[in-house]
Amino acid sequence: MTHANGTRDGGQVADVTALRPGAHAVVVGGGLAGVTSALALADAGVRVTLLEGRPRLGGLAFSFRRGDLTVDNGQHVYLRCCTAYRWFLDRIGGTALAPVQDRLDVPVLDVARPEGRRLGRLRRDALPVPLHLGRSLATYPHLSLAERAAVGRAALALKGLDLADPALDAQDFGSWLAAHGQSARAVEALWDLVGVATLNAVAGDASLGLAAMVFKTGLLSDPGAADIGWARVPLGELHDRLARRALDAAGVRTEVRTRVTSLQAKEKGGWSVQVPDETLDADAVVLAVPQREAHDLLPDGALDAPENLLEIGTAPILNIHVIYDRKVLATPFLTALGTPVQWVFDRTEASGLKEGQYLALSQSTAQDEIDEPVAALRERYLPELERLLPRSRGAGVKDFFVTRERTATFAPAPGVGRLRPGARTKAPGLYLAGAWTATGWPATMESAVRSGVGAAGAALGALGRSRGLLPDFFEEAA
Repeated sequence: MTHANGTRDGGQVADVTALRPGAHAVVVGGGLAGVTSALALADAGVRVTLLEGRPRLGGLAFSFRRGDLTVDNGQHVYLRCCTAYRWFLDRIGGTALAPVQDRLDVPVLDVARPEGRRLGRLRRDALPVPLHLGRSLATYPHLSLAERAAVGRAALALKGLDLADPALDAQDFGSWLAAHGQSARAVEALWDLVGVATLNAVAGDASLGLAAMVFKTGLLSDPGAADIGWARVPLGELHDRLARRALDAAGVRTEVRTRVTSLQAKEKGGWSVQVPDETLDADAVVLAVPQREAHDLLPDGALDAPENLLEIGTAPILNIHVIYDRKVLATPFLTALGTPVQWVFDRTEASGLKEGQYLALSQSTAQDEIDEPVAALRERYLPELERLLPRSRGAGVKDFFVTRERTATFAPAPGVGRLRPGARTKAPGLYLAGAWTATGWPATMESAVRSGVGAAGAALGALGRSRGLLPDFFEEAA
């Protein structure tokens, strides 16, 4: 087994986990939810072992090497309102490596319009809600005057929805928008522009409850809530290297390439966690794995309706990576209308590319394309980039490759809320974490971190440990 404790330069240090007497918790899964749970438990004085089947931490937000470059599996962003993920970055010492925009500013190009008249912007002013977006909406060129006015009315109606109302979960967002005067163009050029990227679903396929949460929190809560942050380094630098350093410093024993084969309750309390070469005894276990894997590991009786976990659908994200021999995009990112291209990010510096430019296209709701051959995707997307970015016409394409996350997120379909379990199970000492649990958020890095803190908080309460060190955004999922 590979132990993560020890110094980075190969020198040896004492196994600090041995210095923590008392309760022992095992966290299964080394994604953001699991790492967060492990850190929160260790910070409260619990001895923690973190088990991850992959050779790295970070879950579905990771990096890999391709030649001389370090490539993210997909573009991940967060918003200023993502207080849990921001806490996580601070906890691992990564805040400066994933800064937030000073002020929301999203270039929106409509390729159906003549060149020179294609650019619109979604940006905010330093004014209170909802005036902070008033000027941007009033001058947004991709909607008619009547459509802009209707958007304003719908936003006010959205602001009035009660997120605690379970009836919202049963409705779809698209029908609600239509009932509130939103044209197909308004849905495409505004509501889905934001919603597809945050929910991984078009409005008609998304729960009104989750959509309302995204728009109320991101655009209608605080003027700066929707300012966008993203990593200026590879995700692996944050979610693997810095996370592992923080876990080491907290005394967590971290085991990668270690898959849990079974989980059994012990007669006198506690748990027996079986991995290929070892059986671990634990006072508490946090299952921070995807919902189907959690279903397979859960003992009988742990949930009233364990089959609900199998009913939580998944949605894919396709990521297209293009390396040009010259600079073709002048902004850090943009989003587009009138083209299959959704969001385009400049990853040149982060990847370590020395010459040319590396663009990453993040394509959510990619059900129709996720299994298409690379050649077909190249034939479709390179001409679309030429339509979108005039400088790419005639530029040499040095590399074109694709990464596919077939189960990137849970599907935020109407009714999903009733399927998402909270942190506690009916089995004493067994807790659930993951972006798919009942955090109130869609499948985001924010949801993952919140779930990890929620599971740690529930475990600490049962272990008789103080939850005083948990971050103050903490609202435990029941």
